Amino acid sequence: MIAAAASVVGLLVVGGGVVRSDYMTRQDVVREQPVPFSHQHHVAGLGLDCRYCHTSVEESATAGFPPTHTCMTCHSQIWTDAPLLEPVRKSLATGTPLRWTWVNKLPQFVYFNHSIHVAKGVGCVTCHGRVDTMPLMRRAQPLLMQWCLDCHRNPAPNLRPREAVFDMTWTPPADAEAFGKTLVERYHIDVGNLTHCYICHR
Repeated sequence: MIAAAASVVGLLVVGGGVVRSDYMTRQDVVREQPVPFSHQHHVAGLGLDCRYCHTSVEESATAGFPPTHTCMTCHSQIWTDAPLLEPVRKSLATGTPLRWTWVNKLPQFVYFNHSIHVAKGVGCVTCHGRVDTMPLMRRAQPLLMQWCLDCHRNPAPNLRPREAVFDMTWTPPADAEAFGKTLVERYHIDVGNLTHCYICHR
């Protein structure tokens, strides 16, 4: 009986560890894309704002993938014959959208709204990491339920002024916790309701 109980407990511990491992969360794993798009080059190098490509992030649940014509705004003029960009040119010519691979996709039973997080002062960096340093996109956070709940229980350390939400290099003041608490009040964040099941499961 003791051995059986120990085996069950052992399996649960191992299973819990596997579920939280990088192998399952795909954290820090670069996903193959139709075009090896470099956020480092476009964001840090060229200074593009997140909203230039992810146009719906401020008013929609999803940030959106850029349509091909957004890419061709520049690439109809520069790097026009680059073999690397052949899928982009083909997409434009055929009218077939590029099929980008989701890097930060959540399970279907999880409801997540980008616009509310942006409106409440959660910076892109909090969930997506410093994309301006990523030659190829990867998941920066595990995006596990526990990770989300930690922030929902105490959002203050992860908040910033709304005007800094898309700023990759913004740093909090020395009294980050106190500063965050002022933003909780300013943005009317009802922390008591953030851990109710219906917030993320609808």
